[in-house]
Amino acid sequence: MNKFWIILFHTYLNKLKTKSFLITTLLTVVITLALTNMNNIIEVFDKGGGKEKVAVLDETGQLYVPLKEQMSALNKDLQLTEFDGSEKEAEKAVEEGEYAGIVQLRYDAEQLPEATYKAMSVADSSIFTDLQTGLQQMKTMLAASKINLTPEQLQQLYEPVSFEKIALEENAKTEEELNQARGLVYVLLFIIYFAVIMYANMIAMEVATEKSSRVMEILISSVSPIKQMFAKILGIGLLSLTQLAVLLSVGYFSIKRNLSSLEGGFFDAFGFGNTSLSTIAYAVVFFILGYFLYATLAAFLGSLVSRIEDVQQMITPMTLLVVAGFMIAMFGLGKPDSPFIVITSYIPFFTPMIMFLRVGMLNIPVWETALGISILLGTIIFLAVFGARVYRGGVLMYGKSNSFKDIKKALQLTKNE
Repeated sequence: MNKFWIILFHTYLNKLKTKSFLITTLLTVVITLALTNMNNIIEVFDKGGGKEKVAVLDETGQLYVPLKEQMSALNKDLQLTEFDGSEKEAEKAVEEGEYAGIVQLRYDAEQLPEATYKAMSVADSSIFTDLQTGLQQMKTMLAASKINLTPEQLQQLYEPVSFEKIALEENAKTEEELNQARGLVYVLLFIIYFAVIMYANMIAMEVATEKSSRVMEILISSVSPIKQMFAKILGIGLLSLTQLAVLLSVGYFSIKRNLSSLEGGFFDAFGFGNTSLSTIAYAVVFFILGYFLYATLAAFLGSLVSRIEDVQQMITPMTLLVVAGFMIAMFGLGKPDSPFIVITSYIPFFTPMIMFLRVGMLNIPVWETALGISILLGTIIFLAVFGARVYRGGVLMYGKSNSFKDIKKALQLTKNE
């Protein structure tokens, strides 16, 4: 057993010291800090005067003031200034960067407002959209006054219809809870997806690297291939937990420090304001099970190749399975209770992401979750036993890889031992 732990910690420490791991961890920490401090970063760049100035050429002499009042309510960062010069002078001021654009106001044939917006580029549609909204509201008010509608009647006319969603199922989540759960599940699905792909690939590369350098011949003479396989799987698993612990710690302390500025908006929309502990617990469970499922698969696939160049070709079908599960989960975010999602949540290669999606967004019976976890555990045990046999013979195989035909050869080598 001592040799098992030696290989485990050797795998862990070797990968921990690699430049690729350190750079990846550092970059992810920087991205995490940037996301959790986004409001502060935006404020730093906006301190130099974040208001956009727009010149207004009012040909009517009556529309500038009501438009300015409308815009002050719509967008406080958009500053309207009445321009006293000619159209050519206003265009020159825009070219010199004094204004973001100019708006020409006039009446149409029915004495209702219309406008033209000019800017150096119309690629940025935010200013145009805000101005259009303000003008539309102003036109509505003027049209209403022409037909003698009172402000109360106008407000009643444009008041949104009351349309409430109510779920008849007992303990079903409300629309607000679903939206928050959807955002949280979306983020956690990305974590599971990238982590499973990255660490499973790492295991396959580790096995192939040792085979290509002939280190495997020395290892198998002192340690059984089965111990080697599980030592590497657990070693890389420990590495993944280390990286996630660093990222989660940085993210937690950064969020805690900026909690007041993160309230509302993105933070609450993605469900981080009132995260359910059960959802986090399920995320951890399905992450660990998904890792062991694909790590076992990657280990014996990596044992079938003798060159590092062949690793990607060999594990491509496994990667496509992960991608397929992720794409199905993305579809399921909009329809988590559809029959297709229910059925695929019991297919073991998709269970880590899709069953987690259902658990996070729906109040499904406990037995359904337990059944999904049981099927996943059974598949992991089967892959571990079968994979150990393939690994045992695969590490003895050298030469050009012939894809999955080599699995049969590896099993024959195992029988001949």
